[in-house]
Amino acid sequence: MEMNKQKTAIVLGSTGLVGKKLVDLLIQDSLFSKIKLLVRRPSGFDNPKIVEYIVDFDDFSSFRSLIKGDVLFSSLGTTIKKAGSKEAQYKVDYIYQYDIAKAAAENGVSDYILVSASMANSKSSIFYSRIKGELDDAVVKLPYERVLIFRPSVLMGERDIKRKGEEIGAKIINGLGKIIPVLRKFRGIKGAEIAQAMLTAFKNSSSNKATIYTLEKIFDLIADS
Repeated sequence: MEMNKQKTAIVLGSTGLVGKKLVDLLIQDSLFSKIKLLVRRPSGFDNPKIVEYIVDFDDFSSFRSLIKGDVLFSSLGTTIKKAGSKEAQYKVDYIYQYDIAKAAAENGVSDYILVSASMANSKSSIFYSRIKGELDDAVVKLPYERVLIFRPSVLMGERDIKRKGEEIGAKIINGLGKIIPVLRKFRGIKGAEIAQAMLTAFKNSSSNKATIYTLEKIFDLIADS
């Protein structure tokens, strides 16, 4: 992949915990000359690199042609509590994601970088883990040059909507992980750390078609960046 030419990034999920940090990094990085944001509402970003498209995700045909660039970063996701039902969560976490990923590949985007979940498994009996796994399985079949999938544990950092239970649980696991090594694979990770790892992975010269980054591999990327 040619890295001496400036790139156009497309970001899905730019108003979320990871997405906000990622956009900040892309703004600061001279490799990127344009950053396209696909959002439901204004993101609040104000920078000459930013091109913001406020779209109706249920009207996919109205913005399909806009999904053009060099790399698609996606940290889009919701919870069943926020979505209101399994059907609504599936729409956000699978349908929107897959439709946009497919269109990007068909529009010539070469790289796709996705934030998934640590327990993603298309055969899981747990709804959330299953739909994350189904998306992972589906996108690696798309005609990208590279698909990079990140499977972090609990995400930590400042959110618009607090998730007290997750934050407390992550802090407990992080503490116990220092004395019980087996728990380290469940420790929390900051949204900013995921964002940095995504950018580092994109710049990596690996030519593998598909790469899955577990929590440990994500921390390795952070250490190398």
